[in-house]
Amino acid sequence: MNEQKIARINELYHKSKAEGLTEAELKEQQILRREYIDSFRQNLRSQLDQISIQEADGSITNLGEKFGNKKGN
Repeated sequence: MNEQKIARINELYHKSKAEGLTEAELKEQQILRREYIDSFRQNLRSQLDQISIQEADGSITNLGEKFGNKKGN
């Protein structure tokens, strides 16, 4: 998600509060919001996949390998 798309999301939000949106603008807003959410989730999942914890016995568990490859994540 680039800065131009984020700026457009904000622009559409402010326009919706001020004067309302056309049907085409509502559709564009929905598409951009979905793209933003998907991008956010992908980035968060990538960060979480890099987390490792040290168990009580001293072993290290990579949570990305343990939980990261499940469907729906």
